[in-house]
Amino acid sequence: MTNQSETDAAVSSSPRATGIDGFFHISERGSTVAREVRGGLVTFFTMAYIIVLNPLILGFAADADGKFLGGGTGHGENLAIIAAGTALVAGLMTILMGVVANYPLALATGLGLNAFVAFSIATQMTWADAMGLVVIEGLLILVLVLTGFRQAVFHAVPAHLKVAISVGIGLFIALIGFVDAGFVRPGAGTPVQLGPTGELAGWPVVVFIVGLLLVITLWVRHVKGAILISIIATTVVAVVVEAIGDLGQKSSDNPLGWSLSVPSFPDKVFDTPHFDTLGHFSLLGSFQSVGVVTSVLLIFTLMLADFFDTMGTMTAIGAEAGLLDEEGTPPHSQRILVVDSIAAAAGGAAGVSSNTSYIESASGVGEGARTGLASVVTGVLFLLSILLAPLVAMIPSEAAVPALVLVGFLMMQQVKGIDWDDLEVAIPAFLTIVLMPFTYSITVGIGAGFLAHVLIKLVRGKASEVHALLWVVAALFVVYFAISPITDWLS
Repeated sequence: MTNQSETDAAVSSSPRATGIDGFFHISERGSTVAREVRGGLVTFFTMAYIIVLNPLILGFAADADGKFLGGGTGHGENLAIIAAGTALVAGLMTILMGVVANYPLALATGLGLNAFVAFSIATQMTWADAMGLVVIEGLLILVLVLTGFRQAVFHAVPAHLKVAISVGIGLFIALIGFVDAGFVRPGAGTPVQLGPTGELAGWPVVVFIVGLLLVITLWVRHVKGAILISIIATTVVAVVVEAIGDLGQKSSDNPLGWSLSVPSFPDKVFDTPHFDTLGHFSLLGSFQSVGVVTSVLLIFTLMLADFFDTMGTMTAIGAEAGLLDEEGTPPHSQRILVVDSIAAAAGGAAGVSSNTSYIESASGVGEGARTGLASVVTGVLFLLSILLAPLVAMIPSEAAVPALVLVGFLMMQQVKGIDWDDLEVAIPAFLTIVLMPFTYSITVGIGAGFLAHVLIKLVRGKASEVHALLWVVAALFVVYFAISPITDWLS
């Protein structure tokens, strides 16, 4: 892998690029404007589902007063409002990432974090109070970045754990792809199984398989734009299938329908947005409604998940793009973390939950993205989707998630960088890798790997080899994993 100093030296001896190329260092990173645009398009199509999914998670959850985010009675009239806010913040923050950090990383409302806000925080207070906690969490993370603590922790992580994080995330996003497509589902007697009854069923799964076979075929044939072509082509197939079969959206009464978006051509292309959730937060309201102790514990849980999710995501993206230096650090890591922290606070201030870096950005990297121009493209598409929401909604997840499976394979290839004969390396790496998909959480995998690393060094009499910051992080993860009994005890 070429480190940053070698790259800079090579560029200094070549003609200096100007314009867009010069600003984003596109040629310097071995890319082209066309590849960046394709990568940005692919990333958007792969994660556009959040515009539909975030309202479904936040929109039907009542707060402690029985009220719903964005107003209304919870029968769906508030979903378009939440969708508009979701797309707006995602677009602005992703553009900011591209311009400020020059990194092919897109941001949007964090899955998992939004569910935690909806079902664990808002149920104890008003929606405004809950979003106020998200703002506080983002601001605290920003302070940790500006003081250098967040970056210092990143540098303290051993190289093999950074590799394991990338591999684990690869397996995680591949599982996301299979689950979102309905290829893998919860089993009757097992945690997961093939299809709804142990075998594949339903035309949406067939569409996913067609998309997966197509993207694999195009990829191994080295076709430029393989991922983007597969998403567009599979969407066309999905629209035809829906037109013939009238399958509808998946529900308890219709288990073989489309997972999220129904791929039918909309009645209208443009829609008028409303941003009623913007500014819907109370910074200190939670401290009055649930008390200081509970508020602090909720903020801590949000912080720890956000803190390490981003660290793992930016490392995985950098590894896949070949942008990491010899220490496994991406370029402009401080700027990346600053933007991510601002996004967390911005999501709360806009009333759509914490925004964070998306591992789906790896699909754009797989298409060739290497610079922030790809993020700018993705961000602009998010902003356009506010007006073109009907068109975005016609892309089913079954057409987009085959890209996640392919990218999962590409990230899995890094597993060869782990020394499996060294137990001090192999066991923490193993736990990091398997627990991400098994728990559906990047943070849990990272935490388990850190704790195993510290424990093994301790019991083998090598405690002095553990970086001081890792002792602090390990202690924080002990609190994180035991947050429920600690909360009960303090209450």
